[in-house]
This record gives sequence, structure tokens and C-alpha cells, in this order.
Amino acid sequence: MKPAPFEYLCPRTLDDALALLAERGEDGKVLAGGQSLMPLLSLRLARPSAVIDVNRVPGLDRMFTTRDGGLSIGALARQRSLERNAGLAHEQPLLAAAIPLIGHFQIRNRGTVGGSLVHADPAAELPAVMTCLGADFILSSKSGERAVSADDFYLGYMATVVEPNEILTEIRLPPWRGRRIWAIEEVSRRKGDFAMVGVTLWMELDDSDACKEARITMFGVSGKPVRVDKAEQRMAGAKLDDDAFKEVEKIVTDELEPDSDIHASARYRKEVGGVLARRALIQARTRLIEGNL
Repeated sequence: MKPAPFEYLCPRTLDDALALLAERGEDGKVLAGGQSLMPLLSLRLARPSAVIDVNRVPGLDRMFTTRDGGLSIGALARQRSLERNAGLAHEQPLLAAAIPLIGHFQIRNRGTVGGSLVHADPAAELPAVMTCLGADFILSSKSGERAVSADDFYLGYMATVVEPNEILTEIRLPPWRGRRIWAIEEVSRRKGDFAMVGVTLWMELDDSDACKEARITMFGVSGKPVRVDKAEQRMAGAKLDDDAFKEVEKIVTDELEPDSDIHASARYRKEVGGVLARRALIQARTRLIEGNL
């Protein structure tokens, strides 16, 4: 199918883009990488009166290390540019490992970090990883900026706190500090497909190699990324042994309340979610054993 008619607007500054968005409101859609918006337009699932192309707005694709050792990523940064960034594996290893799991390289060539986050597909890797990492999202409008934590950003299935007059302009990641081990695991029908079930986690270790703090985030199992608080609490202060990992598996299985769809049943997602959580813990422990902190 062909998209419904729309007006194409191509601002050259962020101020111009924000002015256009304020003027058009809910009738305007922001075009970044287009990997989600263009199919929606072609299927006429989205029928905006105007498409606001921000690809020529300078500065939205910047990525740099902040003064405190964190990482700032412009919302227009291509996923492929992160994948090819040699320093990312050192600065943010969990994010670096997640990027190659996103679709296929043709998609990552055009797809943007911000576009994936705002599209908010619950089976996508980036929303879960940013939630796991404790990222802040900077939303800009004509009236100024506001920062929203990843925990508060997602409301439900493809729904976020972004207002019609706002654009996601920057993602801020806290420093990757301490002795951390991490993992990301997912199950999909084919390589490059969205995950039916996925988990991403990190654990910070004390001097005795016990877990001081843990973050465990599931994706593909709800309308938004799900942090499993009880599993995180179980690992806090725990040794990295199989008994603890099996308990986490049971907690995750018990806590998840997924829906059934054409891809997988709720029962499958509950069981696989627990298994993947245990596998991810084992994978993280293997990094410790091999000295890959």
C-alpha cells in the first residue's frame, strides 16, 4: 500500500523542528531513521497530516563521554554507528552487546537509537537495556527540556510519556563503574526477529565476588520493559552460586504475567523467561571466571 497524503517538512534547526511540532501537535510525526514510521505509513496505520524530518538538524547524532564518565547519545545517532564504535564495549559493554541483536545490519544502518526508544516496542532490545542501565531521556519542546528516567518513560504497549509537542533529543547513561558483570539473552523465531522473550542484567560485585547490587530487566513479556524487583533483591548480597540462580529462575517465572499472542503463549513466556534469567546469570558469572569484567 501507499501512505495517505501528508505534508513533508524538513527543518534545519532544532528550534524550527520544535516550532513545527508545536504547530502541528498530534497531526505531526517525527521522521528519524524511518524503520518503524515508514511501514506504519505504508500500511496506513499512521495517517499524520505532516511528517517532520529531523535528519538535517545538526548535533542530534552526537555521542560523547560526559565529565562524570557517563555517556551522552544523541537521539539521531544511528544504531550502526554505535555498533562500529570501538570504545563503546569499554564504556558501556552491555549496550554494545545489545546493538548487534537489533534486526539486521540494513535496519541498523538507518535505525536511530532515539527512534527505537520512542517507538517503544516491548520486544525491542534498546528500551530494556536503557531501563536496565538506568538511563535518563531528555525531552525537548519550545518551552524547554525535561529529563525522564527510563523507569518512568514507558507507560504500556508502544506508549510513552512523550507529549505531542516534544522530541527526544538525548539519552544520558550513568558511568559504568565498579566491578560489574553483565549479560543479555533472548529467544526469537529467527535471527533478527523481535524477541519473544528476553532478559538483560548486570551485577556489581564486592571484594569477595558476592553480588552487591543487581538489575534484571525482562522484555517481550509485557507491554513495556519489566524490572523483576524480587529477583534483584534475592541477588543482593548473594554468592554467585547455582542455588541462588535457580531461585531467581523461579521468582522470574512466578512474577511474570505475560500475554499470549500468535508468536508464543503466556505459559511459554513465563517458563522461558525464568530459564533465560538463569542462563544470563550463568553467562555473567562466566565473565567473572574468565576475567572479563
